[in-house]
Amino acid sequence: MAQINPSILSADFARLADEAKAVEGADWLHVDVMDAHFVPNLTLGVPVVEALGKATGTPLDCHLMIEDPDRWAPQYVEAGAGSVTFHAEAAAAPVRLAREIRAKGARASMALKPATPIEPYEDLLPELDMLLVMTVEPGFGGQAFLDIMLPKIRRTRRLIEKHGLQMWLQVDGGVSASTIEQCAEAGADVFVAGSAVYGTDDPAAAVRALRRQAEEATARACAH
Repeated sequence: MAQINPSILSADFARLADEAKAVEGADWLHVDVMDAHFVPNLTLGVPVVEALGKATGTPLDCHLMIEDPDRWAPQYVEAGAGSVTFHAEAAAAPVRLAREIRAKGARASMALKPATPIEPYEDLLPELDMLLVMTVEPGFGGQAFLDIMLPKIRRTRRLIEKHGLQMWLQVDGGVSASTIEQCAEAGADVFVAGSAVYGTDDPAAAVRALRRQAEEATARACAH
């Protein structure tokens, strides 16, 4: 089942509650948290996540592009996030952090930047509910999709299957109508889409169309 997570980084920040309502058919609302240290951009933090949680019934998927997630990630669960993603490159104790996120009642997810291989983290996979393969360098919305990440998505899917895990495989960066099928065929099942949703006249229809594309591509891949 393909899941579409619109990224509010591409929404109108002056109208966040309205923008959240505009995609109420989405599976999750993707919230990019950047600290201007781990990535060269600054976005939003815990107070905005709390406000968003009150404004929408869509669960929040918080992607923390921040230093010291070991310290900060639990606060996002307390703020109402249903899924919290920390970066492998930033976490000092990823297993402990994943367990703490889960213990607080959220799904624990780990993200890998484009240059970070999945293989060193194979033993951690059972501790996670989702793995995020970045398909752009994190830090800015609207970047072009890096198709050289497709083999990494395939390798990650193989590792998930090897261990018999039920975890989700998310892609984030440049996901659009022209790239989502490649990602689905490679094994991704959760898709973060920013401008491909919020850059359209009807964001809810864009969510439905992307989900349909992804599910058809997944079915084709499974048929082979």
